[in-house]
Amino acid sequence: MKKSLRVLRVLAVVPFFWLTGCGSQQFTQGSYDDVAEDRLLDDKFNESDMRRIADAMVESLTASPMVKDNKKRPVVLVTLVKNRSQEHIDMKSMTDKIRTALVKSGKFRFTEKETRSELAEEMEYQTQSGYVDPSTARRMGKQVGADFFLTGEIADRVQEVGRKKYIYYKATFNLVNIQTGILDWTDEKEIRKYYQKRSVGL
Repeated sequence: MKKSLRVLRVLAVVPFFWLTGCGSQQFTQGSYDDVAEDRLLDDKFNESDMRRIADAMVESLTASPMVKDNKKRPVVLVTLVKNRSQEHIDMKSMTDKIRTALVKSGKFRFTEKETRSELAEEMEYQTQSGYVDPSTARRMGKQVGADFFLTGEIADRVQEVGRKKYIYYKATFNLVNIQTGILDWTDEKEIRKYYQKRSVGL
């Protein structure tokens, strides 16, 4: 009888260790990866797609006649950049990447709509609070107005045939003259990725 109880206890413990051993595993060791390398780990929009789009738009815009023929650096306001794809895409990261590269090119200046309330609050503090030396206070009416709107959108199309899957992205960006409403520059970047389903064995 005692021997049977010991056997039952052992049999009860074995599944526990088997389940814990076969459970979810954690990533415990890592290393830095080259962000310039393409890594298609799944079928979602990734940083490689973002980099390809941003690089294409920056190269096109900086080489456009609108920029080459302009003696002064245009002031640009990023706005109305839309995600029309079926996926979640961080459009702010996309426009930030484009804006950073354009600023580094030395051919553009940017103004930010998001900071206007903070600028107005700080300006009011410096000019009206009485705490700031008037000789160092920033005066109102000196902000530079934007010359252009940078707008854009990303759309996609997914096709699945049997075990094959094609994902197509099209990113379109525009530079709109605020004074005239004229579209002074536009370009698009197309990306198509191919995936094939695999049979997963047990």
